[in-house]
Amino acid sequence: MPTSPFAPLNPRERILMGPGPSTVPARILRAMSAPTLGHLDPQFIEYMDETCQLIREVYQTKNLLSFPVSGTGMAGMEAIATNLIEPGDEVIVCINGVFGGRMKDNMERCGATVHTIEVPWGATFDKEAIAEAVQKYPKAKLVGIVHAETSTGAHQDLSGLAEIVHDAKMLLVVDAVTSLGGHELKVDEWGIDAIYSGTQKCLSCPPGLSPVSFSDRAIARIDARKTKVQSWYFDVSMLKNYYTGDGGRAYHHTAPINMIYALRESLAIVVEEGLQNRITRHREMHLLLREGLEALGFCYIPQHSLHTLNCVALPEGIDDAAIRSRLLNEFDIEIGGGLGIFAGKAWRIGLMGHSATKRNVRTLLAALGECI
Repeated sequence: MPTSPFAPLNPRERILMGPGPSTVPARILRAMSAPTLGHLDPQFIEYMDETCQLIREVYQTKNLLSFPVSGTGMAGMEAIATNLIEPGDEVIVCINGVFGGRMKDNMERCGATVHTIEVPWGATFDKEAIAEAVQKYPKAKLVGIVHAETSTGAHQDLSGLAEIVHDAKMLLVVDAVTSLGGHELKVDEWGIDAIYSGTQKCLSCPPGLSPVSFSDRAIARIDARKTKVQSWYFDVSMLKNYYTGDGGRAYHHTAPINMIYALRESLAIVVEEGLQNRITRHREMHLLLREGLEALGFCYIPQHSLHTLNCVALPEGIDDAAIRSRLLNEFDIEIGGGLGIFAGKAWRIGLMGHSATKRNVRTLLAALGECI
């Protein structure tokens, strides 16, 4: 019998404290190894329905159309953009980092005229700025904003924005890739119309799915389209016939069966811990890390910092690449470098899901103390 030229797969275990992915618990990895079923098998449909219900619980919404898009967080962004935008529409996008810029790019590719409001990287938007933009561009169909800007660590307050946006007959679209399961996120109470996240951040699931949720207002907008959705793969008018359970389950594409097992398990872990308990844990770990980093001479860049993603400016004399490389190679700790204008000038340290522990914080601070 011929032998394989490939060595057995045996990656080193790392302490994942970068901007994602976060550490995946063994329980979720075991769930992924369960037998693969057909995507229309009644057993799998039951697991999928449970997954969609868990998505609603963690998003704190009753939206029927809440489901995992087959693809990472940016697939969720694209699914929302392609369904809510028709060529020639006007939209407003708030940019304070890489992912606000990516939202703009995505919506332009859908044929929209994008009006932007911008603040410096690391800053957030106040309600007055949103109100001015809505008044300035009254034909806009939606306002897009990032709740957790992964490139800067800025935490955007969303309370009160929906009233401004809805009064202008617009929809509120939110990027929650780095906040779902780690920060307060009240979709119904805050009036969010369409929201997307990713599995590999605070949910501590492998990357590959994007939990999304559409309000009744958003669905009405989709139903009123005059043109076909630009993307067949992300066309919600077809996807909802598979995910919502209305009548027979219409085949659209082969769902990623084992990834949905993993997401179901990760969401169950969130619910078992208790959403508020989990949010409190992320805040406490952030404060512990912050105290240690500031004692080492690091300064936080955003005024309103995420608990899940800590973005700090490098002190004078710190060699960015050399120390991050040493952390990885000597201590098996991964942290992230800066993006865009922060490249070489900042670190992004993730405290997300299974990685947000006192042990990890203390280990990182000890290793940094030795390196510095």
